[in-house]
Amino acid sequence: GADGTVHAQTRKGWQADVAALPGALPSAACEHGRAVWVGAAPAAGNGPALLFSGQRTRFSAVPLADPGPATGPTAAAIVLFWREAGPSRWFKKDNNFDRALTARFHSAHLQAAERQLDHWNDNAEGALALQILLDQLPRNVYRGNAHAYATDPLARYFALAAIDAGIDQQVDPELRPFCYMSLMHAEDLALQRRCVALFEVLGGSALSYAREHCEIIERFGRFPHRNPVLGRVTTAEEKAFLAAGGFAG
Repeated sequence: GADGTVHAQTRKGWQADVAALPGALPSAACEHGRAVWVGAAPAAGNGPALLFSGQRTRFSAVPLADPGPATGPTAAAIVLFWREAGPSRWFKKDNNFDRALTARFHSAHLQAAERQLDHWNDNAEGALALQILLDQLPRNVYRGNAHAYATDPLARYFALAAIDAGIDQQVDPELRPFCYMSLMHAEDLALQRRCVALFEVLGGSALSYAREHCEIIERFGRFPHRNPVLGRVTTAEEKAFLAAGGFAG
């Protein structure tokens, strides 16, 4: 690109075998010494010089085949991984767990965000997997930045559709709270109250957390702890709430 980076292309394009000079460090956009040239094919054996961490390289181009439909983890694999992780890892900051999620399911998160997995919401296992990918996984993978909340609206969309269709009732009660978590994370009082009502029917320890989240939205209309990463100004009342040990995510 104009900024000196090499941009990857996942569909049709041109694959380049990079012959880096000694000491060259391929950029993050290149994997296994290969790059993808976007645009017209460069002349074979006489590709343009690229700069990797201060080192100049040249490459020759060969056609990159269309990989066909996107593939990735199944809904069953995602649900199994989540079930086996269990409560001790679901709600605890754990860098190893975050890395495992990223390595195994980040690509599936992107597929879900790109609306490639909408059909999963037609059954209980798929609907639960979508909630894990769109509501839970971002809070681990993008912990501490605005991307953690980027797919919240889509997670709520699928959650409400599944709930209205009664699909949530087909999910194992142990995992069913995750069908409602995107409502618990909503900065919307009507959705918060609906979330509390759902947890009152389900029961369990998550009910107290649902009520706590609802009370915060009733009071502030938003979650104050999100303000810094979302570029929002924290009010004096919100500062006092957080300083007193109020919910901080």
